[in-house]
Amino acid sequence: GACVPLGGSRVLVCRRQLSGADNETLKQRRMQIMSRGLPKQKPIEGVKQVIVVASGKGGVGKSTTAVNLALALAANDSSKAVGLLDVDVYGPSIPKMMNLKGSPELSQSNLMRPLLNYGIACMSMGFLVEETAPVVWRGLMVMSAIEKLLRQVDWGQLNYLVVDMPPGTGDVQLSVTQNIPISGAVIVSTPQDIALMDARKGAEMFRKVHVPILGLVQNMSVFQCPKCKQRTHIFGADGARRLARTLDLDVLGDIPLHLNIRETSDTGQPIVFSQPESD
Repeated sequence: GACVPLGGSRVLVCRRQLSGADNETLKQRRMQIMSRGLPKQKPIEGVKQVIVVASGKGGVGKSTTAVNLALALAANDSSKAVGLLDVDVYGPSIPKMMNLKGSPELSQSNLMRPLLNYGIACMSMGFLVEETAPVVWRGLMVMSAIEKLLRQVDWGQLNYLVVDMPPGTGDVQLSVTQNIPISGAVIVSTPQDIALMDARKGAEMFRKVHVPILGLVQNMSVFQCPKCKQRTHIFGADGARRLARTLDLDVLGDIPLHLNIRETSDTGQPIVFSQPESD
């Protein structure tokens, strides 16, 4: 301790050197205090593996990728049961892409039953509100809706649950990753630099919350003219591949900018189902 003058008065200043062991104890104590407010992860009943499909930016084809990934998992092994959960509360796309309408029925245990099409069990906020009605909710209401979508759905027995996440790195993403154990995340991005900046933030978020990243999908990677067959990289060439090298991640695949993908998504007949032999 030492006395030092401060503004005309004398103040006793105490200093203490922490040993290595004290420092470690302090860190452990701090982590315990910080973790008190976090929910404990609890698996979704009946679901073996959860795969989240995410992007930093909207409009990069994340929902299209999630839908076709779910269908591809089912097509790859018909013995596997696959579900699709849409947690984009403000802009749910799964009902239209999977050609589903109506409200879920309730089971005897008062749980919502997913709607089924193409062999995929689906649940979305879009089944609970009118198609044209905007969801004008604050954060607490959104979190309550996410909790219901995670905990109040009767999935039966699923091998894979593909989760279509909203864009960004906010409350919904943290709530999902902190509430349920996730087997892996797929990051979707176009090759454009602006999209890649946000894709990198999304990848870093998953690393911070200890979610394994399965890899990146480069969407809208190239456009081929249907008449002259010339290939044009409208959003840039191989941007996601460069980002993957920077982050030491795999590129899971390239999806072209193709009219058939857009048309089949809009008509509710995803291309993996309606054109399984397509390039």
